[in-house]
Amino acid sequence: MQKPGMRELVGRAMVDPEFLATLVRAPQPTLAEYELDDNERAAVLQAVQRLVATPPTRRSGAFQSAMVRRLAT
Repeated sequence: MQKPGMRELVGRAMVDPEFLATLVRAPQPTLAEYELDDNERAAVLQAVQRLVATPPTRRSGAFQSAMVRRLAT
């Protein structure tokens, strides 16, 4: 069975605040559940690093903005 990919990760992070909090708190083990290439993994980790300083109530929107820019390029 194939692991979920980038779209599933971004979608889940946008709708599941607990998942997003886990991603911020422990990104490596959380990302291990997803099939990402090196560029995707780097983009997610970069976005997550920025979220550490973002208030929890604004994290979903900030993550979404960062990932939409990444996916659009």
